[in-house]
Amino acid sequence: MKHIARKRFGQHFLSDGYVIEAIVDAIDPQPGQALVEIGPGLGAITQPLKARCQQLTVVELDRDLAARLRKQDGLTVVESDVLKVDFAALQAERGQPLRVVGNLPYNISTPILFHLLGAVQAVQDQHFMLQKEVVDRMVAEPGSKAYGRLSVMLQWRYHMELVIDVPPEAFDPPPRVESAVVRMLPWPTPAAVDVARLEELVAVAFSQRRKVLRNTLGHWLEERGFAGDFDLARRAEEVPVAEFVALAAAV
Repeated sequence: MKHIARKRFGQHFLSDGYVIEAIVDAIDPQPGQALVEIGPGLGAITQPLKARCQQLTVVELDRDLAARLRKQDGLTVVESDVLKVDFAALQAERGQPLRVVGNLPYNISTPILFHLLGAVQAVQDQHFMLQKEVVDRMVAEPGSKAYGRLSVMLQWRYHMELVIDVPPEAFDPPPRVESAVVRMLPWPTPAAVDVARLEELVAVAFSQRRKVLRNTLGHWLEERGFAGDFDLARRAEEVPVAEFVALAAAV
């Protein structure tokens, strides 16, 4: 029986064999590794991943799809909203860092990325397919229009690169947007910083992108009695990630 894609789950199923092969090659799964796939759907990537690593954990919210997946050998099915999954516990179960992959639903991709940021110590690497516009923001360099809160909050903790562009016609049904695959490698020794403070600082800095930081971040720093040296004559999009992190550590 054919599964009908459900709009409320943001389902678009990958169906292009060439693209699937390119994605699996980029992930390069090895036997015995602890792979976790988010939103396996109809198993387009699940099958070739499992063929290379033998065992695979999949996280699937759609109960019909979860029931289908349970019938397959070599799959551990976690039927759950991914935002409720304890990735640190999964890592402890497997006894090794997780390699997390998935075609993330467009409607909740950012919350998933931030949920995983909270479990980054449990992860070896992440390969995700997302809306290309989101990937562009994730990998953006300072000085570009795409550079913003998402860029800073992820780049302080991961090295990131765009791996593959994926056209709409690679999916069934085709989405109305371009997609791309991003590779995220946690930095082995990230800068020590209070994440909540960094998040607040970056949110304030980018709250009015067109204004120089003196008019936004300047007031925030004054309220906290910051007397250090930081160039507030710039716009937020001109400030490198390392400078935001250093400022958050100094406040």
